[in-house]
Amino acid sequence: MKTPDIRLRMLLAALLPVSLLCLLLSGVFLMSRFEDINDSYQSCNRLVARQLALASEFGLFAANQEQLQLIARGALREPDVRWVGIVDREGRMLASAGNSGEPGLPAPSRSAGQDIDDQYLPDVLTQVVYASGLKLDDLYEEPNASNSGQVAPLGQVVVKFSRQSVTEKKRDILMLGGLISVLGLLFGVVLAARLSAGVIRPMMRVSNLIERIGHGDFAVAAQVQANTPANDPLHELQENLMHMANRLADVQQELEHQVATVTQALREKKEEAELATQAKSRFLAAASHDLRQPIHALGMFVARLSQLQHDAPTRQLVDSLEASVRAIQNLLDGLLDISRLEARAVQIRLQDFPLQELFERVGQNLAPVAQDKGLRLRIRPSTLWVRSDAALLYRILLNLVGNALRYTDRGGVLVACRPTADPAQVRIEVWDNGMGIAPEHQQAVFKAFFQVGNPGRQRAGGTGLGLSIVQQSCQLLKHPLQLSSRLGLGTRICLTLPRAAPEAARADALRPEPTRQQAAQSDTVLVIEDDDLVRQALVELLQSWGYQVAQAGGLPEAQQALQSGFLPAIIISDYRLNGASHGIEAIATLRQQLGCQVSACLISGDADPALLSAAQAAQLTLLQKPVRPAKLRILLRRLLAAQGV
Repeated sequence: MKTPDIRLRMLLAALLPVSLLCLLLSGVFLMSRFEDINDSYQSCNRLVARQLALASEFGLFAANQEQLQLIARGALREPDVRWVGIVDREGRMLASAGNSGEPGLPAPSRSAGQDIDDQYLPDVLTQVVYASGLKLDDLYEEPNASNSGQVAPLGQVVVKFSRQSVTEKKRDILMLGGLISVLGLLFGVVLAARLSAGVIRPMMRVSNLIERIGHGDFAVAAQVQANTPANDPLHELQENLMHMANRLADVQQELEHQVATVTQALREKKEEAELATQAKSRFLAAASHDLRQPIHALGMFVARLSQLQHDAPTRQLVDSLEASVRAIQNLLDGLLDISRLEARAVQIRLQDFPLQELFERVGQNLAPVAQDKGLRLRIRPSTLWVRSDAALLYRILLNLVGNALRYTDRGGVLVACRPTADPAQVRIEVWDNGMGIAPEHQQAVFKAFFQVGNPGRQRAGGTGLGLSIVQQSCQLLKHPLQLSSRLGLGTRICLTLPRAAPEAARADALRPEPTRQQAAQSDTVLVIEDDDLVRQALVELLQSWGYQVAQAGGLPEAQQALQSGFLPAIIISDYRLNGASHGIEAIATLRQQLGCQVSACLISGDADPALLSAAQAAQLTLLQKPVRPAKLRILLRRLLAAQGV
């Protein structure tokens, strides 16, 4: 319901008292007039009945019907009389005139008969006729002899009166009262409108003034002030509003000046921050590349060193060195994954695949870790298929299970996949009975570098990037992630993802790795690397795996190797090379020279997301330095398996 505006409210406020007063006065006037009419009607009727009774006394005494009939007919000349009947004491009708309208009449009353019987319509009035007592001066009459008993009535006069005249008078008075009320209301409306207009107009001017000031039009105050009459009842209020508008205009100008000044300062700071960010990015890119190069070479040398025969102290030293290099590589890999996820540089490739193959790979990679800690790693077989990115989901499970093993000292870790209430979804659960996570830390564990119970940043506690990578990867895949944990009892992490229908025949999403014998049958690899130290480490490692390796520092040397008759099965090239060409152009040139799409992979220490997109466009696998030897070895096996070698 729409709320009435101020005009209607003011009109109603002025009109309501006038209306109530008119209705009250009209009601009092009509009631008073109605009572006067009724009283006059009844008094006249009683008077007529008494006069007829006095006039009929002699006729009843003498039983003179003619005289009584004349009296009855004469009574009809009264305005409200409709019928007159004269009855003797025995109840015989001696005379009547008019239309009675009823078959019978009431019996003579013994009372004075001064009241009107309202149960008959029209009204019936009965008047008893008594003989007039004349006191005679008789010498022979005994005193009080004639008044010793009650005087018997001679008869009665019955008169019927009509209320028609009374009803007409009431109707006329009612119409007059209604007309007076309507005129009073109209007068009240006009008066209320005139009175309210004198208040509403100034209020509307003030309301419009405030509204325009609220929209920032401060100059309107002076215009309204100039057009306001001197006798305006709200003149003082409008003056105050004008002063307020002037002050607001001054404040607005001052604020605009301050905002412009602050905006300019922020713009300058923003430009400085952008320049600093660009400088930092260039520094981090250069530092990252320069840092990754020696760590990459170090990892290759340590992998080669671990393949040699050593005595016990030297073997322990090599193992410690390998663990340190692995920790550095884990940190750099985590930082690279975080930067890719935050930059949305990870390309998602959704496909349908069975979970069992993924579970088997996770078990093969983490079973040695569980065995070293004396834990039991149980992965329940599953026949369910899901739709997701196989590589990202594998990395998510690897982080979840690895994190569970890291923070579990007794018992074990369970990985299972269960259907949900929704048939279109499945839920992967990772359970452990480790130390658990306190409620106040259950949200913070997904932040980068946050670790529970490792304030000293001990290396055994990990890098603190695993769960952050898991959360951002799940958000990228739109797979809901839930964590529930009880301190001292363990943790459960659930991952919900779409379910897929099994396929009878398909190209295997996760290809089985070929055996070492298959990968070592006259395999040839061309290595293109401009850094001598890195190239030497990579060549020695490949040779230790049984590959025939040709090395080149750039594209010209690689072309010379091909011209000399070397036919590579795989080309491994660094992205940054000496000269004008880079790794992607070098591989494309060599493929054109060979006349076939030889398998190739790209190695780079750059973390630029554009490089990943360029490598995917060229259908090349990009490995970020430092490259783990095991990861490189698996990639080489897959590339050779794809060629049917």
